[in-house]
Amino acid sequence: MPYQLLKYNPGVVKDITEYSAGKNGPFWVDSDLVRFRNGYPEKIGGWQKDQINEVDPSGTITNTATSIQGIARTMVQWRAITDGEDYLAVGTHSHLYAIANGALYDITPLRDSSNTSTTAAEALDASETEVDLASVTGFSTAGAIKIDNEIITYTNISSNTLTGCTRGAASTSADTHSDGATVTQVLIGPIATADTSTTLTITDNGHGAKVGDYVVFSGATATGGIAADTLNRKAGYEITAITTNTFTVTSPSAASSTVSAGGGNDVVISYLIGTDAGLGSQSSDPALGWGVGGFGEDDASLPTAQQGWNLPRSIAAADVSLENSSWTLNLWGEDLLATVRNGALYYWDTSGGVGTRAVLVSSVSGAESVPTKARTSIVSFPDRHFVVGGCTEFGGGGDFDEMLVRFSTQEDFTKFAPTTTNTAGDQRLQIGTKIMAMVSAREETIISTDEAIYGMTFVGPPFTFSFRLLATDAGAAGLNTMLSVDGNVYWMGRRNFFVYDGVVKELPCPVQYFVFNRMQTRYIDKVVVGHNKKFKEICWFYVSEDNSAGTVNPENDSYVCYNYVENAWTVGTLDRTVWKDSSGSRTVPFAFDANGFLYDHETGTSADGSAMNCLIEASPRELTADGNDMYMIDKIIPDVTLTSNTTLSVSLNTRKHPNATEVTKGPFSITSSTEKISTRAKGRQVALKWESSGTTDEWTLGDFRVNIRQDGLR
Repeated sequence: MPYQLLKYNPGVVKDITEYSAGKNGPFWVDSDLVRFRNGYPEKIGGWQKDQINEVDPSGTITNTATSIQGIARTMVQWRAITDGEDYLAVGTHSHLYAIANGALYDITPLRDSSNTSTTAAEALDASETEVDLASVTGFSTAGAIKIDNEIITYTNISSNTLTGCTRGAASTSADTHSDGATVTQVLIGPIATADTSTTLTITDNGHGAKVGDYVVFSGATATGGIAADTLNRKAGYEITAITTNTFTVTSPSAASSTVSAGGGNDVVISYLIGTDAGLGSQSSDPALGWGVGGFGEDDASLPTAQQGWNLPRSIAAADVSLENSSWTLNLWGEDLLATVRNGALYYWDTSGGVGTRAVLVSSVSGAESVPTKARTSIVSFPDRHFVVGGCTEFGGGGDFDEMLVRFSTQEDFTKFAPTTTNTAGDQRLQIGTKIMAMVSAREETIISTDEAIYGMTFVGPPFTFSFRLLATDAGAAGLNTMLSVDGNVYWMGRRNFFVYDGVVKELPCPVQYFVFNRMQTRYIDKVVVGHNKKFKEICWFYVSEDNSAGTVNPENDSYVCYNYVENAWTVGTLDRTVWKDSSGSRTVPFAFDANGFLYDHETGTSADGSAMNCLIEASPRELTADGNDMYMIDKIIPDVTLTSNTTLSVSLNTRKHPNATEVTKGPFSITSSTEKISTRAKGRQVALKWESSGTTDEWTLGDFRVNIRQDGLR
């Protein structure tokens, strides 16, 4: 008989049986790190670790290709107008970063700082034991202050007066000070070390921190054999344990001696926003019915009567996090607007330089009625309103309404108070329980609740925006699951995929049940979507049931990818927590993994120097239309484009019946010079499986053929 052509339709089909996929397509039935281009499968491009430099307080590079702290959840890239600098802002579950000129900068807002300053309310002579201040806001109830070159300790505060003062503390001299002199809160020797231990114990009265929060030290001197640059490192420290007036952190290097009061007298402790501000939660976990926290977990921040096993704990809304911590990042010109999910709105002004941190929008001069808490945000286009979804109501102390949309006046992100002369306002959506995500499409904003999709369109005063219901039972699965491509919006729902092209439609997906049955749905909130415009691909990364981390805070390890030109789907494994397409100075897509490393994609042919394990498997197909006869296959004629360094293997799988035991011949190696593969395989159905696992492999499949002849049953 003549050679039999084995040609397949583009795309993977997994939601029907493999035999049915062969009869109805035929289609492909499995893939990993493979895409379809021009109807044929090929290996995707490789990836390489991007170099991000960590610098010490002196500006010296201390680490290259460093990782960031926290799990990256979102990012945005732009170029500043004033200095032409390319910026990449990254929001993790614990930090906010800016990457500029290859260097990493922590721009996470501060909750508090130990160096609170005010002024003296009157002149002070060298013997007075009380100090009158203009304000005591931010000062600890007991501690130390510095006026000029004198350090003064105090034991209490009465009104705006520090009492129980000891003059000339910490080897300084008591002196006179003028009315209006600057008064700064200081810490005297707050760092304690233990010989050979990496644990640092920090004393700061009334610090208000919680386990999992982060702190940054500055001005500390070398202590217990730990260098000053180590103590003052820009990466900061995660708090591991607390008492009312102390907390512990872990140093990257061990102490060589025991010191009870080290660090000097000019240590400044900066407390980054943390659990109280909506950060610090790596995973979305259900609220516990008995107390807050894990079984038997003590929390020193709680009253003693609420600590320990079998003791009820009060549950305040601010203390219970049901969703993982994330950010929404928007650009306002060359500046950054950052919203913590279920937290506050922040602003980072690039003109202030990379040494500055983001601040509350409500603290910006002229701000009015800024929501104190929100779920997500977006800058509307082209009208430029700062739109906040799921937020506190207008007015002081307004309730948190997860279905409320509020928007600032046009061209001013700080003013949310509606007046007759501006375009600020609000609108409550009706269908759903909370706003999930927002994305721009053409000249409207698409808003997803957990149950419905709304379109928001600028119409001008007096109503500013019109809102229309586009679809029900079509809500997005999470904050980062929606993507706008050429005016169309694609997203993942709770059990299916959707597209909006003027009308909301369910997107036919032949791997839908495979993906959602394989996904750990308790972590669906970690799903993130990414675009690769060069290959017309939209990929959703998710946590699979096969995740090696088990059920303790696993991160994305798998993907499902849709090619909107080929109308083809593929599946595979890749650990990426956030993905961005090429833009600006970045000519290839880039993404972070769960370890906090940044990778450039579609570059090279390896997985950062390691092998890429790629496969594409065809559905079994009968060699005749009726499928009655048995055939002997004795040759495979390859049709493949590959580089000279590529070794591609192919396996031949045959069956007598759809549920019969599969017989495998091979794998056989294919190189650029392979003309035919000789084999002996018998069956009614035949399928081919291609695999590669090298660091230099590069290949594209064509139309393979097999030589067959009719054979008997034995």
